[in-house]
Amino acid sequence: MSADAAAEYVAEFIDGPLEGDFENRVLVGGKPESRVGMLAAVDGLESLFWYDAVDEREVNGQVRVRFRFDAGDSDPVEFDEDDND
Repeated sequence: MSADAAAEYVAEFIDGPLEGDFENRVLVGGKPESRVGMLAAVDGLESLFWYDAVDEREVNGQVRVRFRFDAGDSDPVEFDEDDND
């Protein structure tokens, strides 16, 4: 594993407005973040979405962290809950 790969992890967003998205992120203090804020445009307006880490695993030498949407702390947005099944 390269030094760059060791300094990064892959964030996987498992629900909410960013469901199914992946992002390479930098380790903070050698660890993945436990909470991330993501900006996204919804209907032309920037919205801030908060996600909390739910688990971490290693896949092919790369750290992957799954994040769950925190609707209570995020900007309001309409998304189809049925799409999360």
